[in-house]
Amino acid sequence: MTDPLELRDEMEKALGLAAGGSAEYVAGLREDPVLSHDAEDVAGSVGGDLPADGDGALAAVAELLEQARPGATRSSGPRFFHFVMGGTTPASLAADWLTSALDQVAYSWASSPLASSLERLSVEWLRQLFELPEEFDGVLVTGATMANFTGLAAARGWWAERQGVDVDEAGMGGLPAPVIPTSGYIHPSAMQALGMLGLGRSNVRALTRDGVGRLDVAALESALAELDGTPAIVIANAGEVNAGDFDPIPRMAELAERYDAWLHVDGAFGLFARLAPQTRALTDGVERAHSVASDGHKWLNVPYDCGFAFVREPARLAKTFTVGAPYLPSPDDPRPNPGFLAPENSRRARAFAVWATLRAYGRSGYRAMVERHLGLAQRLASRVDEASELERLAEVPLNIVCFRVHPPGAAEQELDELNRRLGEALLRDGRVFAGTTTYDGKVAFRPAIVNWQTTERDVDTLIGVLLELVKAETG
Repeated sequence: MTDPLELRDEMEKALGLAAGGSAEYVAGLREDPVLSHDAEDVAGSVGGDLPADGDGALAAVAELLEQARPGATRSSGPRFFHFVMGGTTPASLAADWLTSALDQVAYSWASSPLASSLERLSVEWLRQLFELPEEFDGVLVTGATMANFTGLAAARGWWAERQGVDVDEAGMGGLPAPVIPTSGYIHPSAMQALGMLGLGRSNVRALTRDGVGRLDVAALESALAELDGTPAIVIANAGEVNAGDFDPIPRMAELAERYDAWLHVDGAFGLFARLAPQTRALTDGVERAHSVASDGHKWLNVPYDCGFAFVREPARLAKTFTVGAPYLPSPDDPRPNPGFLAPENSRRARAFAVWATLRAYGRSGYRAMVERHLGLAQRLASRVDEASELERLAEVPLNIVCFRVHPPGAAEQELDELNRRLGEALLRDGRVFAGTTTYDGKVAFRPAIVNWQTTERDVDTLIGVLLELVKAETG
């Protein structure tokens, strides 16, 4: 019998084993392949029936470490350019270890004064970092999907209220289909959030002026004018995932104000453009939005999972998400109760990692990191432009370089399949990670630079490995 109470003396040794293995793993991120050639075999070997009697913590942790060495994707390493994923700064990683050790319930002041107060401070520091107006307040969530959900939940309440309905009490019955105009840049997470909120994915109107998805501003104005005062929810996109482009947020803010529409900005990673002088203008107008969503495990470089949402009228979040029960804190409690503002009641103390990384590096540290990544993106674009086998497909306004393999003389109709094969080959190779996408109807690569450890060497390695694979493929 292996009752954990009987084996409680294992705790210190188990933590030491995990700490040592973690330190070894993290130290190898600079040089290890992003994905070992054995990773799929390791994943396929996991199985078996639930043991009747366990072997204790030390055996379990040791086995997990043994699987992790060849099986884990080094997604927090400097050569992982897929999915716009950051790493974990030293401060945030150490704080995240403490988060698990302290195991605070970050729902209310009553459950954890420390977690509640640090979340309140972390959200305020993030507001200051992005220079949002003082009336904005927000909350930490699991990522961009729930950040979009949170901001759009506030939008839904506003939209229904404009039509005389308390949607949180009465539901959507009897309300007309909402009008949700946006560009072709809208992210699937925003679509997912709209579906979960009952606003309907089919009610999204992607008003585009080209095959890339850029917003047709005239069409947006016409769509809003045709509503004749009926409320709408406009979604602006700050940094789309194929090339890092931005919607014209100032113009969208102007139209939202003129036609009384709610403006939600999805700035999962693009919101960080506000930190660098050379890209600050891309985010002009964000300060005029009603809600803003962003990700922490992207450019903030804190561990999965973390996101944050800001709302100009934070009371709308409390109205939607506060729950009541005799054993729960009163909604009138004046102390910080972040669970009152969020869709989840069971919440880990994500603020520990957020606070620690902001405390450790401050505004100047994050500005320096963003500026360094902007320079690396331009270096990558230059390397693409210099290679006769590569073709850049888009400008590089931020941190993503969109390009494809296009060997001299290759027929256009052969390029999509060639790039698909090379994309699969690049991931199998494992030295670097950069997935494929479709941009303007063309299969393309779209590496994103958001990891705090990424350097010129890593960017050059990406191009070198890809050209090596091109040579092997085309001879």
